[in-house]
Amino acid sequence: MNRIDKKPLSKLGFDFVTPAFLEEGQSEFDHRNSNIDLGAYRPLAPREISILEANLNEAENWKDVWVKEGFNPYLVKNCRFFGINRIGILESCYLEFKNLRMPVGLYNSTLISCDFGDNVAIDRVNLLSHYQIGNEVMILQVNELATTATAKFGNGIVKKGEEERIRIWMELGNENGGRKVIPFVGMKPADAFLWTQDRDDTLLQAKYKEMTIQEFSSKRGFYGQIGDRTVIKNTGIIKDVNMGTDTYIKGANKLKNLTIISNAEASTQIGEGCEIVNGIIHEGCRIFYGVKAVRFILAAHSQLKYGARLINSFLGSNSTISCCEVLNALIFPAHEQHHNNSFLCAAIVKGQSNMAAGATLGSNHNSRGADGELQAGRGFWPGLSVALKHNSKFASFNLISKGNYPGEIHNPLPFSLIGNDDSEGGLLIIAGYWFQYNMYALARNAWKFAARDQRTDKDMLLEFDFLAPDTVSEILQGINLLEKWVSDSLGGGDGKAWLNDPANASNPLAIYATGIENTKRRTRIAKAHKAYQIFHDLLYYHAAKEWLATSERHPSASPSDLLQATLKNATAIQVWENLGGQLIPSGVINEMKEDIKSGQITHWKQVHEFYEKQAALYPEQKFENALNGLLQINPSAFENIPAWIDRAIATADFLTAGIERSRSKDYEDPFRLAMFGNAAELDAVIGDVKENEFIQEAKIRFSIFKEKLKKLMVNGER
Repeated sequence: MNRIDKKPLSKLGFDFVTPAFLEEGQSEFDHRNSNIDLGAYRPLAPREISILEANLNEAENWKDVWVKEGFNPYLVKNCRFFGINRIGILESCYLEFKNLRMPVGLYNSTLISCDFGDNVAIDRVNLLSHYQIGNEVMILQVNELATTATAKFGNGIVKKGEEERIRIWMELGNENGGRKVIPFVGMKPADAFLWTQDRDDTLLQAKYKEMTIQEFSSKRGFYGQIGDRTVIKNTGIIKDVNMGTDTYIKGANKLKNLTIISNAEASTQIGEGCEIVNGIIHEGCRIFYGVKAVRFILAAHSQLKYGARLINSFLGSNSTISCCEVLNALIFPAHEQHHNNSFLCAAIVKGQSNMAAGATLGSNHNSRGADGELQAGRGFWPGLSVALKHNSKFASFNLISKGNYPGEIHNPLPFSLIGNDDSEGGLLIIAGYWFQYNMYALARNAWKFAARDQRTDKDMLLEFDFLAPDTVSEILQGINLLEKWVSDSLGGGDGKAWLNDPANASNPLAIYATGIENTKRRTRIAKAHKAYQIFHDLLYYHAAKEWLATSERHPSASPSDLLQATLKNATAIQVWENLGGQLIPSGVINEMKEDIKSGQITHWKQVHEFYEKQAALYPEQKFENALNGLLQINPSAFENIPAWIDRAIATADFLTAGIERSRSKDYEDPFRLAMFGNAAELDAVIGDVKENEFIQEAKIRFSIFKEKLKKLMVNGER
C-alpha cells in the first residue's frame, strides 16, 4: 500500500518544509509569470469578505486573496481558497463559445494558489491548483486541473532533486532507442532528424543534449499557464499542461505533461476521449475521438483522430493520422494515414507520403539482431496491404503495389512503381512510372501540398515540387544505374548507346538490376528505355523552369547575364539533404555540425537561424543545381539555347498531356463504367473530365509557362 503523508491543511499548495534541493528562501512554487502587475491587486475589503462568506465561500486566510479594482464579490459562490490567489475584474455578464454560455465568475470550485485574469468563468472545477489563467477563459466541469512543483510541460528536462533516469526521450526511427532525442518546445523535424543521425559522433551527440538542457531552467515550482479565451469543459484530468491562447479542450480523459501551443489565428483543439501524455502540440492542431498519444511532438496544423495511437513519434506539419498506430517514427510534413489497419514503426519518412489500408511497415521480430528500420524519401506511397521487411530504404516518389515483400529492399531509383513480378516470380520495378502512367496524381499532389500548407508561421521553407535538388540528384543516379543495368543485361555492351537508340523503344530486352532486394529473386526493370528519355527531358525542363523563375525574381537583370553568371559558378552537382522538408546542401550542413562541435553554435535558436539563412539562399541555389544537373548529361546544352528551350517546351507539353491522359483513364475503364447506367451518370457522379478544375488550371499554367519561356529565350539570345 502506498504511504500517505499527513500534513497540516495550512501547508496545502505552498510553503512545504524546504527540501535540500531548494535554494535558501525559495518555496515549492515561486515562478509566476513576470508579466503580472502585482501593483494592480489589493487586499479584500471587509465588506467583500462578508459578501464572499455569505455566498458560501471559504478561505484558508482571506488576507491571501487579492483582487483588482472592478472585482465583484457577488460573482464568487461556493468556492474554497487555499494559498495566495489573485482575481481580476469580474463583471455581470456572460461568455459564449459555440453553444456554451457561462456567467462570468468563480463557482463551486476548489482553488489553490492561482491567478485569474479579467472576466473568467470557472464552474465545478474540483481542484484548480497553481495556474495562471488569462482573460475571458471558460472552464466547466473539470475533475483536476493542477500544476506540480516539478512540471516540465512536455520538455525532456530534469528538475533539481530528480534523477537523470526520469528524463523524457523520444525514441525516433528505431524501436530500441538507438536514435532517441530529447523533446523540447520549439523543436522542428529538422532538429530531430539531425539528432537521429551521426550516432557514432559522440561529441556531436553530447552537444545536442547540452543545447537542449540549457534551453530550460532546472528550477522547480513553475506555474502552469492558460492563455486568453481558452475554453475547457467536461474533462477529467489536466496536470502539468501549458496552454496558449484560444485553446479548446472538451471531453478529454487525461492530459498530462504537455505544452499546447495555440493562438487566435491558429487555435489548437483537443476533443472527446483523448489520453495524451508527455508531448508538445503546436498551433492549429486537431486531436479528437479517443486518441492515445505518448512521448510525441505534433507539428503545426496536423491532426490525430478516430482512435489514432501515436507513440514515441514526431509528426510533421500539415499531416493527418487517424484510426491507425504509429510508433517510433519521424515523419516530415504532409503525411496522410487514415486507415485502421495500417501500421508504421521504426521509420523515417521524409514527407508528402500516404499510407494505404493494410500497409504494415514494422519490424519483423524474426531476426537475430536488433529490430530494423525503414527510411523513405519524399512522396513515399506504400499501397494496399503492403508488408515490407526492415531494413528497407527508398528513393523519392516510390509507389509500392499490393503484396508481401519477403526481403529487405533498397531502391535508389526515383519515381518508381515497385511490385512483385507474378510472371517471373521476382521483383518488378517500373522506372519513371509516375510520368508514364499517373502524372495527374504526381502534379496534383505537388499543388495540393503547397495549397494546403496552413502554417501561419512558415519558419521553414518546405519544398513540395517533385523536381528539386534532391530528386535531381536521384535522377542523375537513376540515369547511371539504368546504363549499368542495361550494360549488364547486354553482357557488357554499351548500355548508354542502347538506351539512346530510338529503335530500342520496343526492344524486348529483359533488363535486370542487382542489389535491390535481399533475396535470391531477380529484380526486373520495366520501361527502362522510356524512363531514361524522360529523366533526360526532365533535366532540360527543370533547368528552363528555374531560369524563368530566377529571371522573374530579378526583372531588372538580363536573362542572358543571369544564365551566364550562374553557369560560371556551376561546378559539380551538389549533394542535398532533406531536413524536415527543407532542402539544404549537405556540405553546409556538415559545416554547421562542425560549428556545433567547436562551440560556435551553442543554442538551437542559432540552428534555426541557419535554416532561415539557407531558405533565403535556396532559390538561387536551386537554379544553380538545375543547371548543374543538365550539365551532367550534356556539357554543351547551353551553347544552343533554342534547342534547350524547345526540348523544355516539348517536355512541358508531355507533362500537361500526361495529367489529362492519366485522369481520363478513370472515365474509359469499362469496369468503372459498369457501376453506372451510362457515361452521363458517371460524369454526374465523379464529374466531367473536361471540366476538371485542376486539369484546366494545369493547361493554363503550362500555356503561360511556354509563352514566358519563348520570350525568355529571345531575350536570352540577345
